[in-house]
Amino acid sequence: MTTTDTTALPTSARTDAEGTGPRTPGAGKTAAERTGARTDDAALLITDARERIDALDDRIIGLIQERAAVSAVIQEARIGSGGRRVNLAREMEVLGRYRDALGRPGTALAMTMLELCRGRV
Repeated sequence: MTTTDTTALPTSARTDAEGTGPRTPGAGKTAAERTGARTDDAALLITDARERIDALDDRIIGLIQERAAVSAVIQEARIGSGGRRVNLAREMEVLGRYRDALGRPGTALAMTMLELCRGRV
């Protein structure tokens, strides 16, 4: 059996030590090394918090996808009745709501969300 040097391959193309699957980023490192923490207690806290953030991100993505679907229904109804695809007054309300709740970065977040939800009709 010939072995191949995989160090020149991108990480995603390399396999784990057993050759059974893709290499996991950070495999073989301690929790402290993976998190940048200086103690095991801090590493555990960071690992748990990152898992919570990943779960929250999954929920946020799902909610944005749901919002896009609802937005498509609204756009279809508006266009079907002879209206425009986008209601700028409503978008300004949304931008203001995000800005009031999250400050200036909220406006940028709302703009991105509105862009994701437009034009699906």
